[in-house]
Amino acid sequence: MKICNQILIGLFVVFIGSLSILHLFSEDRAFSESENRPLAQMPELTWKRLVSGNFTKDFETYLSDQFAKKELWTGIKASTEKALGKQENNGIYFGKNGYLFERFDKPGKQLSTNIGYINQFSAGNKYVMIAPTSIGIYPEKLPKFAYTEAEKHWIDFVQQQLDTSVNWIDVYHSLLESKEEPIYFKTDHHWTTHGAYIAYRNAASPLGFSASGKDDYTVETVSKNFLGTYDAKANDFTVKADRIDMYKPKFDASHTVEFDDGTKTLSSLYAWDFLQKRDQYAFFLNGNHGKVVIRSSVKNGRKLLVVKDSYAHALVPFLANHFEEIHMIDLRYSREKLDSYMEKESIEDVLFIYNIATFAADPNLIWLNQ
Repeated sequence: MKICNQILIGLFVVFIGSLSILHLFSEDRAFSESENRPLAQMPELTWKRLVSGNFTKDFETYLSDQFAKKELWTGIKASTEKALGKQENNGIYFGKNGYLFERFDKPGKQLSTNIGYINQFSAGNKYVMIAPTSIGIYPEKLPKFAYTEAEKHWIDFVQQQLDTSVNWIDVYHSLLESKEEPIYFKTDHHWTTHGAYIAYRNAASPLGFSASGKDDYTVETVSKNFLGTYDAKANDFTVKADRIDMYKPKFDASHTVEFDDGTKTLSSLYAWDFLQKRDQYAFFLNGNHGKVVIRSSVKNGRKLLVVKDSYAHALVPFLANHFEEIHMIDLRYSREKLDSYMEKESIEDVLFIYNIATFAADPNLIWLNQ
């Protein structure tokens, strides 16, 4: 027994030593594709920062971020725990049929506050679309005894608390009726192009246009290896990748897309380069930006302001065929004074597009009424 313990201790020391050597000879990475975020770099060592404890804190973060083969070890851990019956990892539930889900917790005061910001916003004709996430449509696919708040209850709460002057666009019921279709990614928190198409058809009548039928598009699969945000958190090697489809209009349509952050103007609603990266959902409209202006070949004089989270990115390409201009504002990155902006750009209609989880917690809607 003593010899066995010594062997185990020896193997452990060799393992830790090998990792340390591997770390020493590995270059620090600036960005994690899997987590879609910048990684901590070696902190500056000064006497003041050492005494205050800031260096030690930052160094621990640095070691965690730059840990050699981090994704490999965390993936092995997640897959092993799943095989042993664990129901979740890093807040992501392992659902049935390959679905991953993120728990929706009971909203706090921020939800009512955000509803108030929309009610107080006084510019233009207001339209609101609050979408469920996949957990709100497929609760039966959750592991046994997995907890989540009912998203439908809180979507109804939003609708009930909005002023009667606000035009509500319901998408929950149509998505629920189409739940057997591929309306949500299994590894990501967004809806698919087909889910966004269903939402687009629901938006048509309130926004005053006739929606194109599915036969008016050619559906092309542009990726078969998409692993989204839920996968990045769960990091389970056994999860199967999603497919990304593009609805290509059979009718004549052209667009230019301009960004406010100095990136180049695109002549397409799609950024093909992102299909070679981890963040493939950024294929739609080049990902997150503070302000995006889309100009179309439609010459009807109609303009639409879209205040949104990233659920809008798969939806707006459908809307872009019915408006001469669409101006997209993401309040996480933009501090544009929107009432003045609408007046300056002669925009009469504003559409708020959020999923319920983001809308319930986003503190940035305060910028609506600056």
